[in-house]
Order: sequence, then structure tokens, then C-alpha cells
Amino acid sequence: MRKRTLLVAALSTVVAGGLGLLGVQNAHAAALNPDVAPGGNFNLSAWSLQLPIGSPGSPETISPARLKGANGYTNPAYFWTDKNDGSMTFWAPEKGVTTPNSNYARSELREMNANGSAADWALAGNHTLSADLRIVSVTKNVAVGQVKLGTGGTSTKPLLELYYRANGDIYLGQQRSPTDGQTLHKLGNVPLGQRWTYVINVSGNKASLTINGARTNYTIPASFNPYKQYFKAGSYNQSSSDSTTNGAKVKFYGLTIQHN
Repeated sequence: MRKRTLLVAALSTVVAGGLGLLGVQNAHAAALNPDVAPGGNFNLSAWSLQLPIGSPGSPETISPARLKGANGYTNPAYFWTDKNDGSMTFWAPEKGVTTPNSNYARSELREMNANGSAADWALAGNHTLSADLRIVSVTKNVAVGQVKLGTGGTSTKPLLELYYRANGDIYLGQQRSPTDGQTLHKLGNVPLGQRWTYVINVSGNKASLTINGARTNYTIPASFNPYKQYFKAGSYNQSSSDSTTNGAKVKFYGLTIQHN
């Protein structure tokens, strides 16, 4: 447990400072056990999982109680531990069950509270989602991290959405208002298959996105003040077709949440 705690702390420090990234990535790879479920390598007691299967408009959801632990939930088609590197792997095809408000399938984690209820935190405070990941395949575009609107109004749109495109470009989609669309900010380029890190931070009316140590700051419009938020991470495919073989495969080597 101490080794794992130190590793998480090292990731947070290095990502924030942008130093020694390769060393932290290698440390993560060495620490991950390829012979356990994702819950054996990651703290999934703080997440539920939405899968691209189920009944129309009602994707199957896996609770934190089922996800956590070395013998926790795994799915060989959509959510599993890679036997080669121990990464937590998500697959979302172009054809799959979607939510009523989306045309895109996803294999994606949704932040939860320790008591099993859905996370729903205020903008006040300091909230951070950190990840070490790589995209193995993507048809067009995949969302790999989100700050999603929770209670407080009628909108269910994301406040912030982090995209990875097939050409390696990384974009942040920033919602202009709860009822408006997104403004896209290009944050860099990482070749397909190469590992990289992101840190999404929300503190009051300020947000920041850090990619491989390079940080960009944003102002959150006052129209979002009534809303609470929650984090999401995984493979939220941004293209649809009748294909079950085309899609987005995303592998995580580190994933942590911190609230202050």
C-alpha cells in the first residue's frame, strides 16, 4: 500500500512540474499487475462504469462495489486488464448502446462517492483528475476525460471535455454556457500509441488543463455557478456507424481523483 501511495504522489508531482515523465510512466508500468482485474490496480471504489451494451437508451452500468478489488468486474470485450502491461483498457465501438442524450457509445467511468452515491461537487474547492494513458486506436475522435454538469439545472452537457483525434491532436472542448456549444482549444499533439499525461483541475471559477506538464488556464463563466460537477474518464467514442470493429481503444496506466 505504501508503494502505491508513493507512486500516486510521484505522478501528481511530476505531472504538475512536467519533469521526469518517462520515469513515472515506467514506474506505473512496473507497478501494475497484469493478472488481476482493473480494480486490483486502480481505486475503482470511486467510480461506476458505463458500457456500450444493454437495452436501447439504457446502457449497462457496473457499480463501484462490483468494480473494486483484484477479483472485481472485467469484460473481455469492453473493459479489461491488458495481460502485457497491466493497463486498464477501454473499448468503445462505433455501434453500441448509447444514453438518450448521445449518439455515441462509450466504455467510460463515472465518478462516485465513497458511500456509493453519485459524485456531485460544487465549483468551490479544489478538484483534480490526473491520468497517464495512451490511445491505441481511434476512428476519428475520442473523449478521454470530462468534467460533467451534475445537479443544479436542466443541462447535462460537459463543462470541459478532453478530446484525442486520429491525427494525434489533443483538444479541450470548453462549454460556453449550460445551453450553448463548445469552444475548442488545441493543446498539442501526441502520436497514436504514445503515452501521455493529463491533469484537469477545477477551483472556483478557474480551470486548468495540463498536458505532459504544459498547463493552460481557463475561466469558467458565471452561468455555471448553480451547477455541481463530476469527473468522467475512459473511452467515449465521438463517431458512430454500423461497425462493431471500428472504434476507440484507450489504455490507462494511472488514474486518480483528489478533492480539497
